[in-house]
Amino acid sequence: MGRAFEFRKGRKLKRWSAMAKTFTRIGKDIVMAVKEGGPNPESNSRLRAVIQNAKAANMPKDNVERAIKRATDKDTENYKEVIFEGYGPHGIAFLIETATDNNNRTVANIRSYFNKCNGTLGTQGSVEFMFDHTCNFRIPADKSRDLEEFELELIDFGIDEIFEDEDGEGVMIYAPFESFGAIQKELEGRGIEILSSGFDRIPQVTKELSEAEQADVDKLLEKIEEDDDVQNVFTTMA
Repeated sequence: MGRAFEFRKGRKLKRWSAMAKTFTRIGKDIVMAVKEGGPNPESNSRLRAVIQNAKAANMPKDNVERAIKRATDKDTENYKEVIFEGYGPHGIAFLIETATDNNNRTVANIRSYFNKCNGTLGTQGSVEFMFDHTCNFRIPADKSRDLEEFELELIDFGIDEIFEDEDGEGVMIYAPFESFGAIQKELEGRGIEILSSGFDRIPQVTKELSEAEQADVDKLLEKIEEDDDVQNVFTTMA
């Protein structure tokens, strides 16, 4: 098991901790997917993936349908995906993914969080190169499936790493970001259920901090994660 496994293990308990915030974020993903490819999940692979994630997060079907309907309204503004980069306390790099309908508001908020916590908002490209942009899929565990053989079968589609999830009920697949579509198509073509899918930014190198230093970084991390425009936050903190 490699970096993807350790990364997932470290983030699992922190991610989507508040259900209401989870639904809000998924709702934004639905709007962006529908605006991009239409409201039919059969012909919109991005929307299909978001609906799978909504199901995995126990988002009520009515909520999903309302979000799709709202997204088809021409008066519903689309969200713009914007990445922010910077350094927090003790030299920890931050990469922040946002979905916003008001970029000026989001820029001002993110900058204020860095300023209040002894950090610095950087320029585009200042820390992104420190992270590997990956995609991931979670499929049901199958005792009849040999993971090594399964990996060999799918390696031509870009798979980097495959491992059984901590609970033993699922299998995680990690690959480069650009392999998402090919892997999604192949899994669906094989009739394999995709429980959830998504994207991660895995730090190439992490930095160990003392307990006090980690508390400084966590203070900034919490402020950013609480912002309604923020979808994901990635850092180089071990």
